Amino acid sequence: MRLLITGANGFVGRELLRCLLSRGSLRGQVIRSLLVLDTEVQGLPDDPRLRRHTGSVTDAALMRRVLADGIDVVFHLVSIPGGAAEHDYEAGYQVNLLASLELLDQLRNKARPPVLVYASSVAVYGADLPARMNEQAALRPQLSYGTHKAMVEQALIDLARRGEVDGRAVRLPGIVARPREPNGLRSAFMSDLLRAFAEGVDYCCPVSPEATAWWMSARCCVNNLIHAAELQSHAAQQRVWQLPVLQLSIAQVIDALAAAYGEQRRSLINFAPDADLQALFGRLPPLKTPQARAAGFSHDGNVAALLRNALNPAPYRHLPLPGETSHVTAHRA
Repeated sequence: MRLLITGANGFVGRELLRCLLSRGSLRGQVIRSLLVLDTEVQGLPDDPRLRRHTGSVTDAALMRRVLADGIDVVFHLVSIPGGAAEHDYEAGYQVNLLASLELLDQLRNKARPPVLVYASSVAVYGADLPARMNEQAALRPQLSYGTHKAMVEQALIDLARRGEVDGRAVRLPGIVARPREPNGLRSAFMSDLLRAFAEGVDYCCPVSPEATAWWMSARCCVNNLIHAAELQSHAAQQRVWQLPVLQLSIAQVIDALAAAYGEQRRSLINFAPDADLQALFGRLPPLKTPQARAAGFSHDGNVAALLRNALNPAPYRHLPLPGETSHVTAHRA
């Protein structure tokens, strides 16, 4: 089994890489080679299964070299985040749209279509959402980032229809808790709030306590990405999945943080709501996903579990296949 992760040195990419190395298998096969592609690949685990490729996904020639020996499963995670893509349209256009379409084109293989798991986004829905939503909600993106994600979803569906790429797109919500550093994400306040409270430092929240958002830990996100890759063909007839999410207000999250880290830390948080930001990320309604849940996708369970998974994640447990114990144990992350 040969895998590729684009954006492998990103927040979710590193979590996915660690999990796959620990598991040692995917789709019932031993992972022999795990190719990683990013503009920076230093600091990744030292593992003989890793094949490091440094560069941009916009380099079509580099992508051809990466894929030259064939590939079984691709996790396409790399993107220019929403805020950064809005500020620099050309960068977002090249990475989020053109590079993704080029990757799809290079993966086309009718004889042995590879599995592609594409990290899409709830940004495809835009703002001004209905009071309650489900998986059939209309797409009305209001950022270039969301528009490009929706366009790649359609290209993936078309190549799956043609039997050339076994594509599965999953729409991700806000994934927490990212490091507190500039990242171009408009939803970064969700992670920043959690990190600040856990570290006991002051934080000015740019949305109100009543603001509601969709939440998921990186650990839960990785489990869903892997589940998408392992869906059997009959379940994969649906090509785009809205993942189950926890819909929580900022006040609910702060209550849970206070229960975990102490009531005295509430005083560290103050508020200066940004109307535009709150319109995009602070008015997200309940989201029903019965089809995704029936297919085995999941959210963190509750706000307490979200915080545990996001701030104090336990090591990934290795689950070897029969007959694989000696090989996989030798390469545990």
